[in-house]
Amino acid sequence: MRVLIVEDSVSLTDALSAVLKREKYTVEVAHDGEEGVAYAETGVYDAIIMDVMMPRMNGIEAVRELRRKKVGTPVIMLTALGEESDKVTGLDCGADDYLTKPFSIPELLARIRAVTRRKGEIIPEDGLTHNGVTLNLSTFTMSCGEKSVKLSKKEAEIMKYFFDQPSFVAQRDQLINKVWGFDSEFESNNLEVFISFLRKKLKFLSAPFTIAPVRGVGYRLNENE
Repeated sequence: MRVLIVEDSVSLTDALSAVLKREKYTVEVAHDGEEGVAYAETGVYDAIIMDVMMPRMNGIEAVRELRRKKVGTPVIMLTALGEESDKVTGLDCGADDYLTKPFSIPELLARIRAVTRRKGEIIPEDGLTHNGVTLNLSTFTMSCGEKSVKLSKKEAEIMKYFFDQPSFVAQRDQLINKVWGFDSEFESNNLEVFISFLRKKLKFLSAPFTIAPVRGVGYRLNENE
């Protein structure tokens, strides 16, 4: 599981990173709101821990910006502001949970588990759908009309990445990190093999879109001409 910590205190980020890594989380850190938004909009994280009081862009503004950009990653806000009105503001801006400093590590870990469970529950039972094509993550199948095709687990994870943010340009490294992990030795050249298989399967389904290359960047979903 991948967690992004957005917090301007170096000592706190170091401490949280060490704890989360001991719990087998993959951790990345940003030290201001603008950097946090840039990291988070890649869509590769399972949860975000977001401080409120930060330079350049505060946590409230950062979460609003992420939700405006349709980034649905669960966010736990951390702040020294403990008034009820502050918590309401944090939750209303799009955060999923709220912890007041100081907090206990066991409680933070429990909150992370809770928000990531809730994230999993929002996937519809009949799958994710984009432009008439349905991706079923339980059976690893993709269907359009009366046609259906079987996917490998990795193919299904790639398609989920595209379906979650269908207008998003997926950078190669981001896609590999999301599907194979940050520590994977999977090579970028091999990704094209998976993309080629998926293009053929979309064509077999007579899908109205395909996975198109974006020169020098990665891939995106494009409507067929």
